[in-house]
Amino acid sequence: MFHSSQLAFVTLAVSMAASVRADASSASFSLNNLPKTWQDGQTGTNQCKQWMPSSQDSLCQNAFINSASDFCLWASRTPGAIGDTERDEVSWCTKPGYGTRVIPDGTLASVHFVKTPTYVQVTGTGDFTKMNIVANDPGGELDPHGADGNGNPIGGLVYTNAFNGQYQQIHQWTNFMSATEYCFKACIDADDAETQCNHVYDVQGCEWNMPANYGDGFEQCLGEPALYPGVYGQSTFYQAQDADADDYVNNAPPPHPAPASSSCSPQPSPSNGILAAVSTTSASGVTSAPAATGMSTSVLGAQNSGGKTASPASSGDSQKGAATRVTVANSASLGLVSAGLGAVVALVALFA
Repeated sequence: MFHSSQLAFVTLAVSMAASVRADASSASFSLNNLPKTWQDGQTGTNQCKQWMPSSQDSLCQNAFINSASDFCLWASRTPGAIGDTERDEVSWCTKPGYGTRVIPDGTLASVHFVKTPTYVQVTGTGDFTKMNIVANDPGGELDPHGADGNGNPIGGLVYTNAFNGQYQQIHQWTNFMSATEYCFKACIDADDAETQCNHVYDVQGCEWNMPANYGDGFEQCLGEPALYPGVYGQSTFYQAQDADADDYVNNAPPPHPAPASSSCSPQPSPSNGILAAVSTTSASGVTSAPAATGMSTSVLGAQNSGGKTASPASSGDSQKGAATRVTVANSASLGLVSAGLGAVVALVALFA
């Protein structure tokens, strides 16, 4: 039984959700008509042809989550803590072909991809200092509901082709990143998308928000939808604004159990032939090794330019600050991922 001080009634959560509904997550863009930028303060871009098929200097802010071997994560363009860089993160993908940075070989220690009827999710562990997250960083949450109505990162867009082979934009998503662990859930436009891909539990971390497999291995599964994070029967847990992060974590109810999965198939570890220089920057330091070398930046395909420009709504998520630090659970042993070139032909053709 939870103490009443730890819980808030559903009506309060519904009221707050309604007050922030008209934010950046409502903007829609086709992949063949992406804007250069679309949110005030955006420091990257959604037109990424200049970095095709990929570049470790890319400022692309489009992420894709399709399968265990084809997904992206948000991380910093230069070494830093997630809480300090969340507004400016760029996309890092397992495959070239999107004009993004690629996740260096040796980064991902485990990958567990699950497709449910209403969302896709990928969870696992790794060495994310190879993606400019500083050593020992407990991490933070990226989502389309920043405090000012912009996303974290500002201008970030997410797409998937996991449901029917055709790309669709994801308007409700959440990605937790730390130096050692990641989780990314992308909900399609279903009635419960905002509740299933809730974004208000930013200090609870991966295993509380997305109970799943974080152990060793690389696999792709079908799954049942998870119980809504933070919802317990007729009550909803709510993070009070006046408490510190330790109070949030220590006073939170336990996470839901991981939902059932089936039809799991082992997958090869993602690889693309890129190795990163190891950052020596920690959350309390500022020194770093030389930046990683990138792939060829020649344009093998092109995204169509153009697209509408949308202004951010005035309301935002009152539960989030612009620089939130969180605890993202436990790390696991790191493994090396085999080197090799990822297939790019199909991805480049998408943007031709």
